[in-house]
Amino acid sequence: MGGDGRIRRLVVDGTAPYVWSVRHRHSVAGPCQEKLTLSRDGTCVRLLFRGGADRFVPDGFLPSGCVALGDEALNLHEPGVVRAFVDEAARRGLLGRSADLDGWDLFPAVAAARAADG
Repeated sequence: MGGDGRIRRLVVDGTAPYVWSVRHRHSVAGPCQEKLTLSRDGTCVRLLFRGGADRFVPDGFLPSGCVALGDEALNLHEPGVVRAFVDEAARRGLLGRSADLDGWDLFPAVAAARAADG
């Protein structure tokens, strides 16, 4: 799917589409992070995945957009993964206002939903 940070569209339930992108951010002071940005109707929610203990982001070993918690990995470039994050964030009421959120908080539920989808 490529790691070019391009803007993509995701239609959920026939409503106004989400516009989303994935970017990698390097840090001199701390670990790298992946950022999944979801925008719709003037709101912008950024799910941040900062590398750390058992939390892996692309650092030369993982491909672009891949985030892993322990042995479970998700590719943020896959529309189905993004849709699962949208669904989980909506279920928790997190999409009503612009915010920076810790993506790792949603990761276990999204990984479980993706596993259940087969």
